[in-house]
Amino acid sequence: MHGQINRFGGVLVDAFHYLALFAIGGAIVWSAVHAFFGMMGQGQASIEDILLLFIYLELGAMVGIYFKTNHMPVRFLIYVAITALTRMLIGDIQAHHRPDMGIVLVCGGILLLAFATLVIRYGSARFPSSEAGRQ
Repeated sequence: MHGQINRFGGVLVDAFHYLALFAIGGAIVWSAVHAFFGMMGQGQASIEDILLLFIYLELGAMVGIYFKTNHMPVRFLIYVAITALTRMLIGDIQAHHRPDMGIVLVCGGILLLAFATLVIRYGSARFPSSEAGRQ
């Protein structure tokens, strides 16, 4: 009886997992299409708009990879954060046109995230997980 309950629980968890992935993927596509048609309605796309589309692209790729492998690609989250900080930096520079400490802090954050990506890439190449070797 315990085994049947565990199997049923596993089925429920898997069903929720796939339903949530489809919902997240649908929300990403819906948001990207909405942003794209907003740009079309304006008749132009700013660099911030294009970077927003890159954010949606990375989120979609992350959901696709998670759907196929059941592993969360942490590097993609870092890429999204780098793109979001870059978008914020460009918007701030366009709006204020003055150098201040905020620009340095955002650039430092981007540099820190890039370094974190380097560490993760080095760690996964130098010390691969046992699951990565089986795939």
